[in-house]
Order: sequence, then C-alpha cells, then structure tokens
Amino acid sequence: MPAPTNELKAAIRAGEMQIGIWLGLTSPAVAEMAGAAGFDWCLIDGEHGPNDLPLIESQLRALQGLGASAIVRVPDGENWILKQVLDIGAQSILVPMVETAEQAAKVVAACKYAPEGNRGVGYALARASGYNAISDYAHTANDQICVIVQVETLSAMLNIPQIAKVPGVDCIFIGPADLSADMGYLGNLNHPDVLEVIAKGMADITAAGLCAGTICLGEEEQERFVAQGGKFLGVAADVVTLQTALRATAATARNL
Repeated sequence: MPAPTNELKAAIRAGEMQIGIWLGLTSPAVAEMAGAAGFDWCLIDGEHGPNDLPLIESQLRALQGLGASAIVRVPDGENWILKQVLDIGAQSILVPMVETAEQAAKVVAACKYAPEGNRGVGYALARASGYNAISDYAHTANDQICVIVQVETLSAMLNIPQIAKVPGVDCIFIGPADLSADMGYLGNLNHPDVLEVIAKGMADITAAGLCAGTICLGEEEQERFVAQGGKFLGVAADVVTLQTALRATAATARNL
C-alpha cells in the first residue's frame, strides 16, 4: 500500500487554482470548520501561530477526510522540525524566509528520504505511515511531499530564478508583509515599489514553470495576483475572519 495521494500537489502540478485559509488560532474545531467550508487548503501556522507539535497534530487529525488539504508552515527550515512535522502526517510544507537556492535545496533534502534527500527514517513509529500500517510508505512518500518555499526579502526575490531551478520545489510563495518591511515600507504592502518587486517575482516564478503563491485578503489584490499568473492564493485567515465578524455583529447590535 503506497503513501496517500497528495491532492494539493497533484492540483498544483496540473496548474489548477488553489485557494485557502490561514489557521492561526491553534484550534482543532476551527480547523475542522475551515476544512469543510470549501477551501482547497488550510494552512496550520507554526511560525507566527502559537502552535506546538501536539497542537499541529490535532489540527491535522481534524482536517483529515474533509475537502481541504492540510499544509503546515514550520517556524524555520531546520531538519529537526521538518522531520517531526512530516512524521506526524503533514504532506505539504511551507518554509518561511528562504533566501537562496542552496537553502531551498537543503529544505527539499530534509523532506525526502534517501537517495533524494536525508529525511530521518523513523516512519515505523510515525502517524505518517499509519504507524507502519502503510506497507510501502518508505518507497512512495517522497513523491507525495509538497515543498513550498516562502520568499519574503528583496534579496530572496532577486534569487527567485535560481531558487526555481531547485528540483523538488513545488511552489514559490511570496510573503508581502515581510517583503514590504525589508524594503523599508513596514505595513505598506501596496507601496508602488513593493508591487513592482512582486510583479517581477511573479513573472520569474511563472517563467520557470512553477506555481506562484501569496496571501492577499482584499479583492483588488487577489485579482492582480491572478492576472499575474498566480495559482496558490490565501484568501482568508481565521483570526481576521472571526475578528471582523465579531466587530460587525457588535456594531449592528449597538444600533438596535
């Protein structure tokens, strides 16, 4: 029996638009609701969300069998955290602050078993293999791992052509918040200089034949991203959605 098919990776390779939601509330209940809401993917944020491994695992369980693919954003690209997140069942990984092709290659290697990489072999004890119930997991897992690298500084954006050549990188994700800060425009994601750099980066990603991703919650920004050829789009965040709804409900009630 092979490793489960990664539907998100298959859709990315087929060039299909994939929309998703950021999960930062660390709640399995929220993950379960989001997973059944109609998104293509739900991203469990281990970088800025206060998640640890047990919380990430509980959200992976909550998402299992629902309509959305699970992605985990790790806090960084270190081998130890990638190994543990993969072992608890994540098949799609987003790694922040990837600056160079060399760093991207190390990330890919950490996510793949030898001879393609150097992922530690402990699948017999892991949820990823159904606790060794998936008999051919070791020989089929590599093909189902989706590696998404996040570029979010000016230097990383300039390195996109080289990063895109790294075998095993499935998607390059542009992080506009950190990029704008790195360029001296903290909080101003739509500054013309930032938009120009993003447009160039989008062109470089698509020219390389890779999937381009980002997160943008506004309709105008989403339309611009799609027009630039983007196929992996975060359109919501659980924190923002809940906060907006709560404030709107309270404001409406005040006017009764």
